[in-house]
Amino acid sequence: MRKYYIDHLRNFGILLLVPYHTCMIYNGFESFYIHGQVIRICNDFILITGIWFMPLLFLLSGSSSFFSLRKRSGIDYIKERFLKLFIPLISGIILLVPIQTFYAEKFHNNYEGNYFQQYGLFFTKSTDLTGYLGGFTPGQLWFILYLFLISIIALPIMLRLKTSSKFIDWFVHPIHILLFFVFPLILSSVLDIAGKSLGLYFTLFMLGFILFKYKGFEEILLKHRRLYLIFMILGLFIFYLTYYTFGWQSGFSLPAIIFSTLRHFVMWVSLLTLLGFGQKYFNYTNKLSSYFTKVAYPFYIFHQSWIVLIGYYVFEFTNKYWVQISLIIIFTVVLTILTYEVAKRYSITKFLFGIK
Repeated sequence: MRKYYIDHLRNFGILLLVPYHTCMIYNGFESFYIHGQVIRICNDFILITGIWFMPLLFLLSGSSSFFSLRKRSGIDYIKERFLKLFIPLISGIILLVPIQTFYAEKFHNNYEGNYFQQYGLFFTKSTDLTGYLGGFTPGQLWFILYLFLISIIALPIMLRLKTSSKFIDWFVHPIHILLFFVFPLILSSVLDIAGKSLGLYFTLFMLGFILFKYKGFEEILLKHRRLYLIFMILGLFIFYLTYYTFGWQSGFSLPAIIFSTLRHFVMWVSLLTLLGFGQKYFNYTNKLSSYFTKVAYPFYIFHQSWIVLIGYYVFEFTNKYWVQISLIIIFTVVLTILTYEVAKRYSITKFLFGIK
């Protein structure tokens, strides 16, 4: 039986990217492809949601791999990953991401060349890999890159774990399960590239695989979801106060270790809360949810290019930030879905962007 709440949570995480990346335009933490005035509410939105929504997508990807490997061989799994992840990754880097860096060049560097001339800069300019000021970047497709690498690296472990997971028995307890946050905490400094840790996301992917293999896991989260919600609310509140009191702490000092421990605990308990309440209220399907389940993956691929393009021209239309934000979100959702509707009608675009 299909677990529809997993689809709902994944869809929720992907839809959340539209306001999240729109808020990035107005953030006070770092640059972006285009940038407006700093707005506190956008900072807060990024701070509160950023702690858990990408981890949620990796955790759910691990759970999906568990269900996939129940009906696929290792070879079939690799073929599926290649077609669904690697091909769209390359296609998106060549065809979509340069749209974002083109407008970044125009906005930040007063670039006057045309779009196709900018390809020379895209593939040759040295950058920090964000591409926020132009130059090469995987853009939002870093998620697909990481997911492809993690899927291949994790495959031998997943095939071995298909037959055993006894070592997690002690953890499958409403309180013990909270200690799982230690694993992503420890591995979060492994292969951290531009603030995105391959070690962290590998761990979350594997936790998604392992925990969904254990039949009692979902029952525990469903039964104790209110307990995890209390931990989540308190944790987010303390994290928020800590950040605005002491700032973002990094490195290996004692304050940084405490801050990182708090952040990873809040991340983990937020995931447990979402899984628990997801089972309770979203384990159903209807025409709308079924439609967006098909749209979700290409929506992820297309959405950020539209955000940057729309935002660039909206800035010229009005200087009222609430109008800008509203227009960017509305037009991004509409045009991203229209892009999917066009792309799904042609075999070449279906192949290039992993559309079923």
